[in-house]
Amino acid sequence: MSNTSSCREMVYVEHSQGVNGLPKVILREVRGCSAEVHLYGAHVTSWKNEHGEELLFLSSKAIFKPPKAIRGGILICFPQFGSQGSLEQHGFARNRLWIVDPDPPPFATSSPNKAFIDLILKHSEEDAKIWPHKYEFRLRVTLGPGGDLMLTSRIRNTNTDGKAFTFTFAYHTYFAVTDISEVRVEGLETLDYLDNLKNRERFTEQGDAITFESEVDKIYVSTPTKIAIIDHERKRTFVLRKDGLPDAVVWNPWDKKAKAIPDFGDDEYKQMLCVEAACVEMPITLRPGEEWRGRQELSAVPSSYCSGQLDPRNVFQSG
Repeated sequence: MSNTSSCREMVYVEHSQGVNGLPKVILREVRGCSAEVHLYGAHVTSWKNEHGEELLFLSSKAIFKPPKAIRGGILICFPQFGSQGSLEQHGFARNRLWIVDPDPPPFATSSPNKAFIDLILKHSEEDAKIWPHKYEFRLRVTLGPGGDLMLTSRIRNTNTDGKAFTFTFAYHTYFAVTDISEVRVEGLETLDYLDNLKNRERFTEQGDAITFESEVDKIYVSTPTKIAIIDHERKRTFVLRKDGLPDAVVWNPWDKKAKAIPDFGDDEYKQMLCVEAACVEMPITLRPGEEWRGRQELSAVPSSYCSGQLDPRNVFQSG
């Protein structure tokens, strides 16, 4: 084949160092798209399309210094989402140093992706003091040839005392948007949600789609497997596909709360929106030897307009 030499030169997975010497892995695909994963927190800190445009929001004030979690990108919330429980906000997986999995289990995949990394986090004596369970958390981050970003989590109960454990989970994804007031989310309309701003009181979403003009912090329950985030100004639509994650969290701190977050710029709320594939309302329980799997796939496509409105059927049929 004539392109053998160029293929040989292509480095799909590169181990590197980031800010403050934190180890990271850079994933690249032939068309020029890329992703970066820090081993600290198994945290995806960058996802770029073939034009080099950043698709994830990362705060300009993000602190790359343990034990502080990195503000932005995609962080892993485990074994607790939010502050509902005895652990620190969003659990401890996001501020632990993961390792590259030396012996990952086989993954059933329909395409031979080359740009991927397998990471693993296991119980430690330190964590056992606050969460007395043994587990293995395996995460595969994959960058597809077309630029799609896939995260697959496998969590196994390895307790030897016969005890089950229960956890909540989320892929806390910060999408980069041009102007939050020009963004809409489709796929969650008419669904029930728990409003974190009102002590998790349950409401039903009204209207055609979700738009933003003030702080929002909602957990939508029993959500579809596909959600669209439409950035009207950039004419870009993010499509979030998920499996094993029935809930979807939507969050933007807006101006007042943004000013109160130390590692977040005062006006940065305008350039971000969190839409998070999650399992929060009904926690997951695993008995010893049992494994749970949760998957999220992100893609960014040009928006299709009809009278200024996006037809989600076009987006959902494109993949």
